[in-house]
Amino acid sequence: MVIDIHAHPVLFDVINPDDETLSFRKKQLGVYKSGRVPLDFALRLMDDAGIDKTLILGEDYSADSLRPLVSNDEIKTVLDAAPGRFIGFAGADPRKEDAKDELERAFSKLGLSGLYLNLSRLRMFPDDERLLPLMKLCEDSGKPVIFNAGYSWMPDTPAKYSEPVRFEDIACAFPRLRICLSHLGWPWHMQTVMMLMKYPNVYTDTSLVYMGTPTAWYSQIFTKEMDIGWLQNSFADKVMFGSDLPRWRQVRAMKGLRDLPIRKDVLERLLGRNAEEFLGWRERDDR
Repeated sequence: MVIDIHAHPVLFDVINPDDETLSFRKKQLGVYKSGRVPLDFALRLMDDAGIDKTLILGEDYSADSLRPLVSNDEIKTVLDAAPGRFIGFAGADPRKEDAKDELERAFSKLGLSGLYLNLSRLRMFPDDERLLPLMKLCEDSGKPVIFNAGYSWMPDTPAKYSEPVRFEDIACAFPRLRICLSHLGWPWHMQTVMMLMKYPNVYTDTSLVYMGTPTAWYSQIFTKEMDIGWLQNSFADKVMFGSDLPRWRQVRAMKGLRDLPIRKDVLERLLGRNAEEFLGWRERDDR
């Protein structure tokens, strides 16, 4: 199974009934020139890239934006519109008193599979005590968490809040909580490598900030700034395919990974098996 672990559904037509909603989302995410995307077209693009399932991210910054970027109910709307093709992660604004209640509802009533947080957008460091109830709920529920790590494309998102090493306290305090530090934590990708090596519960994804094409950038990161053996032999079970849709076309990100000079078994892990383990769908292999 091929899984894209990192996509933003902000442009999907089924959750954009009017131009005002679409405009709000484009401004918040910083995708100013994009238009509404029919869900059928999004599914055809997944098929073209050979992707079985795409994980879509709910995002809630409503303590200051007054409405979620993509609400948990809207994530459920997408899931229901295309059964079996999407995996839904919840958003919850930790600055709000009802954040834990909303996350509990997203898990128990809506059937969402995990939590997504962009601390740079929230302007919260990972050691902020307001995160603790959400982390405990996710750990107790067996639900993983995806954090934006490193650079964020969104406007008004200082990177200092998402430096990968700052998440070390969470990895230590919640050892059963599966954590993804997305975007390989670029430009602090060596910190992310340290986190992958040190903590069994820490993962990352390939939704990098590309300089040029995904093919050229993956080659730069994995074969020049690292040795390809690092990926193949040291943390092959910790890296997941992520496109960062709609910023990058899934087929281009997929080609970039397939062009890496890596073994077939490692590619299979990157494209799906690691995501299945991260999501709790299968047990991790002892490596």
